[in-house]
Amino acid sequence: MFKAFLIKYAEIGIKGKNRYLFEEALVDQIRFALKKVEGEFKVHRTQGRIYVDALSEFDFDETVQGLQKVFGISGICPVVYAEDEGFEKLGKDVVEFIDRVYPEKNQTFKVHARRARKNYPMDSMEINCELGGVILDAYPEMKVDVHHPEIELNVEIREKIYIYSQIIPGPGGMPVGTNGKAMLLLSGGIDSPVAGYMISKRGVKIDAVYFHAPPYTSERAKEKVVDLAKYVAAYSGPMKLHIVNFTDIQLYIYEKCPHDELTIIMRRFMMKIAERIALESGCLGLITGESIGQVASQTMQSLAATNEVCTLPVYRPLIGFDKQEIVEISEKIDTYETSVLPYEDCCTIFVAKHPVTKPNVKVIKGHEKNLAEKIDEMVETALSSREILDIE
Repeated sequence: MFKAFLIKYAEIGIKGKNRYLFEEALVDQIRFALKKVEGEFKVHRTQGRIYVDALSEFDFDETVQGLQKVFGISGICPVVYAEDEGFEKLGKDVVEFIDRVYPEKNQTFKVHARRARKNYPMDSMEINCELGGVILDAYPEMKVDVHHPEIELNVEIREKIYIYSQIIPGPGGMPVGTNGKAMLLLSGGIDSPVAGYMISKRGVKIDAVYFHAPPYTSERAKEKVVDLAKYVAAYSGPMKLHIVNFTDIQLYIYEKCPHDELTIIMRRFMMKIAERIALESGCLGLITGESIGQVASQTMQSLAATNEVCTLPVYRPLIGFDKQEIVEISEKIDTYETSVLPYEDCCTIFVAKHPVTKPNVKVIKGHEKNLAEKIDEMVETALSSREILDIE
């Protein structure tokens, strides 16, 4: 019976005179998401409301699932349209709505009317009372409960009349693209895909860079990261995935630098390369999945040492999360099962037995001088030979 959806948003509603820009961005994101859904849809906005009208047959569940991946949506309301043909006809429409949506009538209810069109002959309170009476006359077994109703019937009087009672939760956040662009350092682990999801939820468009180390990391490890990028892109929208061959750089660091500092020095060069790609791509920052104290390379001192090589800001949306919180989000966005597949990436292959946990930046920079002969050339080779994939 539902041929349309009312799209609710939360945070966009507190914007000022530029709110329409966020609404337009949300409409664009909804249109993009629905391209993957069977059916034809019209997405339009009016009077602070966004509607999705089905213009053909469509799969209800598939459409809702598509909308639940659009950041900026706080609620998805399946609605029935009714023409304004007088209050008596509205009463019949509401009774029919209750009958079709709620076969079990022994429930409590509340009517919540909103009169956006002020020339309607009844005000909101009168509509609430009169429609409540009509429902009780039709279904005497139902009862009114204005505080904790089992059914909250919403009736909006606009150019048409909209009737709905269900609000399906959306992902929240802000429409992707309304807060700039950043570069995600994506690995095959649990954390970085979640970081990409979290930063996209704040309206940031993302691209990603993955550091590959063949033959020490397999082609299957690379495929795993591509799969993770696709899961993230289901929420963030299309992205470019830059795959950088990091083998020669890692082996050179392994040969020339103390092994307890290997992870930190390796991370510093990853950040340098990622920043170069980010600047070429018009990004305003880097994103990592680091969380304070989770591993040796994520102590406060280690994070400061890796930050030191960057001019762009480094955003760490998971910085205060514990592992279980991160796992729960990864399960929600379907990345967990892929992340735990046993294909190691370059971050785990060359890990020292006893890595330094409190690196001194001056000492690290001193040891990096051992790399001076070849490292710049190696970085340029890694950048120029990278593979770029379009992830949908």
